[in-house]
Amino acid sequence: MSFSSIFRAGLFDGRVGIVTGGGTGIGRCISHELASLGATVVLASRDLAKLEKTRDEIIADGGKADAIACNIRKEEDVAHLVKETVARHGKLDFVVNNGGGQFISPLENLSLRGWQAVIETNLTGAFLMSREACTQWMNRHGGVIVNIVAEMWRGMPMMGHSGAARAGVVNLTQTCALEWAQHGIRVNAVAPGLILSSGFKNYPEPVQEAMKTLPSQVPARRFGTADDGRSLIAVLHALTRLHW
Repeated sequence: MSFSSIFRAGLFDGRVGIVTGGGTGIGRCISHELASLGATVVLASRDLAKLEKTRDEIIADGGKADAIACNIRKEEDVAHLVKETVARHGKLDFVVNNGGGQFISPLENLSLRGWQAVIETNLTGAFLMSREACTQWMNRHGGVIVNIVAEMWRGMPMMGHSGAARAGVVNLTQTCALEWAQHGIRVNAVAPGLILSSGFKNYPEPVQEAMKTLPSQVPARRFGTADDGRSLIAVLHALTRLHW
């Protein structure tokens, strides 16, 4: 399947970027969109097989992509990812911090281990990726960082760990933007709302059924889909002027 775009062909020609969580869901669609516009996209997550599948899809569609396994919770993995991206492709123009995860649990039943796992993935992972992108390349060459967050503005019942982490990423985004403006680094966050992506299938069946009532609370009266995630590029374009 060929990915079409509302943007002109070749908009990101010559640009190199990393998309974490790039093998599945929103990350996969963002990666396809960026590649269709000319970018070389480095897909990163723990599951190399999924990364390679998406990489092969992009290449078959005429795009340029690479796949590097990385656990964004591990400092050494993140440092290696950024270093290897620059070594293979010569530079790093942008990072999309899309990788993350959570599970259903009321706060009173949430273990410290579970809390820490989600905080480390969703918040610490974004910090490590942003810091390494800055210190290894962008503080000398400029660049763009986009953090994907969640609809947590009024709390996230049953996902308090994720809500706290994503709220932390919003503040991290603001701080990075202020501190790194001097380096020509633009940092923004995007909250896509309720997206029916592949991760939805990881929740227990009763939870999936209960969550199906949530779209009644939004104007579209439906979940967004992973393919709708491609429209995020319009937001990324407007917020970060990725056309340079």
